Amino acid sequence: MRRLVKIAPVTAGLALLLAAPTQAQDVGETETIADEGGDYLSLGTGVITVPSYEGSDENIIIPELVVRGSVSGFNFFSRGPALYVDVIRDNVSGPGIDVGFGPVAAVRLDRTDLIKDAQVEALGELGTAIELGGWVGVTKTGVITSDFDILSARIDARWDVNGAHDSYIITPTIEYGTPLSTQTFVGASVVAEYVGGDFADYYFNIDAAGAQVSGLSPYGEADEGFKRAGVNLLASHALTGDLTRGLSAVAVVGYYRMLGDFKRSPIVAEAGSADQFIAGLGLTYTF
Repeated sequence: MRRLVKIAPVTAGLALLLAAPTQAQDVGETETIADEGGDYLSLGTGVITVPSYEGSDENIIIPELVVRGSVSGFNFFSRGPALYVDVIRDNVSGPGIDVGFGPVAAVRLDRTDLIKDAQVEALGELGTAIELGGWVGVTKTGVITSDFDILSARIDARWDVNGAHDSYIITPTIEYGTPLSTQTFVGASVVAEYVGGDFADYYFNIDAAGAQVSGLSPYGEADEGFKRAGVNLLASHALTGDLTRGLSAVAVVGYYRMLGDFKRSPIVAEAGSADQFIAGLGLTYTF
């Protein structure tokens, strides 16, 4: 007999191994059906279009990779350039509440490469941030449509340990997903990001020298606070068999809005846009 395993939100835009911009990390996907008690591994690849930097009004197309799985009841999953491990063994066998908790490691590559705007590029490439931290989440299985739909609330916190922004980012997420059949799954997520003052200064403030070389206005107002919020939609359809195994096609779209001091930064207000769009298509295979 099959069951719906503990939710493992992942992204269709993972770029951890492919050095893609960090915007890809927030496209939500929800774990599908797996055999009860069995280990599994899902791998996915495709393409996704994301802003060339956070706040850009021009998108780039990049390759993507997704990984998720379970070994002896312990789950792992990717979200963009981040890898999460759940250290609480999965024992859910039907509708109910489940708790997840564990470490997370991520690479932030925003404005390290692939900057399409000449003025922002003139500010210089930034360093790669390596972020370590943890996450905790609560999932309710069997909510509205059936015993298999899922509502999840999760928060993760990461700190840069590589001397780039030398700060933190906190990401609360709410997700809902439901299988429409054994072959089709749809989901939605709402995401926000709260960042520290050094993060805001590193990515969004512009000193006098930077303003001179770029032609952008000097800016020093960006400080700790909510940087952006957005919504993502996902659909997955099994091409061979059902969602528990074999090949599936995945499509995602997302919209984000830069907030507060961050949308007023010249890299957004003068060179970019507060409105951010992402979209991706890919294939996943579950073993």
